[in-house]
Amino acid sequence: METTEIYAKISTVLQDVLDNETVEAKPEMTASDVEEWDSFSHIRIVLGVEQAFGVKFATPEIAQFENIGQLADLVAEKIGNQ
Repeated sequence: METTEIYAKISTVLQDVLDNETVEAKPEMTASDVEEWDSFSHIRIVLGVEQAFGVKFATPEIAQFENIGQLADLVAEKIGNQ
């Protein structure tokens, strides 16, 4: 799967969870960049990404990512893109 496809799928998850059609996943994006993104939304985003890509994240993996770019890298790693 191409990197652009990963970001597109993550964008869809963000838009669904945050109920904001204008949110677009970018590598440097963090929760503080999006008003609707709180701790509850964060959990729902992680679960949505797991479901969208058919992957599972371990708790230490979830704790390590600080932005969408790191999340996308982890997804790519799990689906065998790296």
